[in-house]
Amino acid sequence: MKKEYLRVFRAFTDENRVQVLEMLCSGEHCACDLLEKLQISQPTLSHHMKILCKSGIVTSRRVGPWNYYSIDSEGCKYASRLLTLVAKKKLDTTLEFVGVAHRLLRAFRLRPARVAVVPQDKEEKNCCCAYSA
Repeated sequence: MKKEYLRVFRAFTDENRVQVLEMLCSGEHCACDLLEKLQISQPTLSHHMKILCKSGIVTSRRVGPWNYYSIDSEGCKYASRLLTLVAKKKLDTTLEFVGVAHRLLRAFRLRPARVAVVPQDKEEKNCCCAYSA
């Protein structure tokens, strides 16, 4: 069960992933739209989206070469049930979980920061958003 907790709650342990979730609350977004708003590199976004999709909180669909992401309501309900289980368990079990989550967060913070490279002369014709009306 600990792996389930980590898989789901890992989605909430990064500022960029939380920002993605906030954006997706308004509806489905294309990856290029998320890239533009977050000012991160494409590989970094892919990494974050992989974690969010594995958690079950976000779902993706592919249209041609573009990926569109949205909140998965069933995945959110599942995450809510896991959080409820954490709240209902004995204090020592909850503290053990919090310790594991803290070590996981610390491991992420100790990694060297990556520099986001965002091209300044982005060609709009290559962006899927240019085709949506």
